[in-house]
Amino acid sequence: MNMHHGRDLMLDRQMTALITGAGRGIGAAIAERLAEGGMNVVIHYMKSDEAAREVARRCMSFGVKVLTVAADLRSKEQIMEMRTKIESSGMQPDILINNAGISHYGLLSDVTEDEWDEVIDINLKGLFLCTQAFMPYMISQRYGRIINISSVWGMAGASCEVVYSAAKGGVNAFTKALAKELAPSGVTVNAVAPGAVNTSMLEHLDHDEMKMLEEEIPVGRLGEPSEIASLVYFLASPESAYITGQIISPNGGWVI
Repeated sequence: MNMHHGRDLMLDRQMTALITGAGRGIGAAIAERLAEGGMNVVIHYMKSDEAAREVARRCMSFGVKVLTVAADLRSKEQIMEMRTKIESSGMQPDILINNAGISHYGLLSDVTEDEWDEVIDINLKGLFLCTQAFMPYMISQRYGRIINISSVWGMAGASCEVVYSAAKGGVNAFTKALAKELAPSGVTVNAVAPGAVNTSMLEHLDHDEMKMLEEEIPVGRLGEPSEIASLVYFLASPESAYITGQIISPNGGWVI
């Protein structure tokens, strides 16, 4: 059998991508970039339905099929309901982008058990449940792309972001292990671990802290969501077939 059979098959039809947490920030930028590249998109959100509808409108302007779905990714039941809705609309994802996440800022000694559970559940358990729900279809067609949005702190660790760093470190290890498991099935698994990106996740920093942060980064500025999205777009494409199990960190030279 031709080793590239699955990939060649996919070049002939329109891809569909599911992006979790796509109502704002990096997730929204990814949805728009994929739509611009001709992919159908499923936009998942948890609470921000108005924001998700706005992202959907922008994606539709590229002439692709767009679906919005809501689910709490901590709940397997809600993920299964979301999958049923996606299946019944005929938009089974060939590409899964596990982007939904939350951060937590504060000393570890002050972190409550509930805060720990929330950060780990949304960043890591949600990723596990979504991947488990949507990978069987990719395996059955012998083609798929799973892209996990991690963080530079999953690689380097950050003071006052211990729980978030632990969650994203888990995402990185999950990525490497699953890549080995799914490689024979024609499914690649990679993580994108952004550095400091200009989104609401940095809104806890004041002007001076932001200035100091920019000075620490060799390229001298924050990243833009569109710059993360362009890397995700490449990893989502058929031509990235030989890249799997990698943690790629667009961070302006901050952490190497």
